[in-house]
Amino acid sequence: MLVIGGGVIGLAVAWRTARRGARNVIVVDPAHGGGAAGVAAGMLAPVTELQYGEEPLLRLGMASNERYEAFAAELSEASGGLDTGYRRCGTIAVALDSDDREELRELYAFHQRLGLDSTWLTGREARRLEPMLAPAVRGALHAADDHQVDPRRLLTALVAACGRAGVLLHRAEAVELLVEDGRATGARLSTDETVTADQVVLAAGPHSHRLPGLPEGVLPAIRPVKGQVLRLHVPEAYRPFLSRNVRAVVRGRHLYLVPRENGELVVGATTEEQGYDTTVTAGGVYELLRDAHELVPGITELPLRETSAGLRPGSPDNAPLLGPTPLPGLVASTGHYRNGVLLTPVTADLVSEYLVTGEVPELARPFTPTRFSSESPVAKASA
Repeated sequence: MLVIGGGVIGLAVAWRTARRGARNVIVVDPAHGGGAAGVAAGMLAPVTELQYGEEPLLRLGMASNERYEAFAAELSEASGGLDTGYRRCGTIAVALDSDDREELRELYAFHQRLGLDSTWLTGREARRLEPMLAPAVRGALHAADDHQVDPRRLLTALVAACGRAGVLLHRAEAVELLVEDGRATGARLSTDETVTADQVVLAAGPHSHRLPGLPEGVLPAIRPVKGQVLRLHVPEAYRPFLSRNVRAVVRGRHLYLVPRENGELVVGATTEEQGYDTTVTAGGVYELLRDAHELVPGITELPLRETSAGLRPGSPDNAPLLGPTPLPGLVASTGHYRNGVLLTPVTADLVSEYLVTGEVPELARPFTPTRFSSESPVAKASA
């Protein structure tokens, strides 16, 4: 089996498939353990991330969240004891003005109709949970089962676990998909080598549909969505600064703060349709700090340690592409948009199950790569 793309999704699929007995598993990537996850905050928040019309994605996210603790423990053991930074901390989503409060109340009512576990808090109750919140906070939702992981530690553990499981991590770029007799058979690499395989998994994030040799129409376009992120440090004297993930909508922009036990505080993220540009801009940093200050005024006292930008892979409906494509031998595992880190365990399970058994699991069926085709039942239903 050949996996094209060594980010968090490609590595997890390769590791899980190897754990299920597959042999000769190869991952090709110029820098394994890179991609958008290396920039991501790692908030595992299927409940507070929910938007109207995304119920199938919610079910997928909740299934993945439920698997995360066991997945992190298994990965830690398989990697030789590396910590993934998984932490059960909960998430609080807050409203800063009356309009945001009404919108959040509607979301809370939606949660109740779906039977989700979230609790409505007054502004005072929210500040009791998180004293650093601004006095202007009007209300909040508390989702106790939304947690976090450290994506950088997760990637390091996946690279180590893949190596210990016998996965070959080939440091090269796939420059062409090889197709013979209407079937994907491998890839030609930047080293002029060719790798052949009976199954090829395309997990190259926003570059997936751009792979030369990929027949037209096999995958929809995966657009890159830029996200700029800040990393600050909370000195010992200021801890605990925040105890749980905090998110809000400030001036129409989504904002989140993810506190680590080691004192790191991640603030993100911008959402920019800027093509494949990953430049960190003064405007992006300013907007994040300004909005974060409005939410948590004390944040401007913290040292700024890092600024970075990554590219989220967005499909046409912002949901992942999981499973066999119209090209025999080619399997998609891409298009996770904002949810790549959250969906890592369930993606690894579902895609590896298909690779080993040839059967598409029921949970993966709403995310078939063929759903955008005019012949797809999903496409017909939405027409």
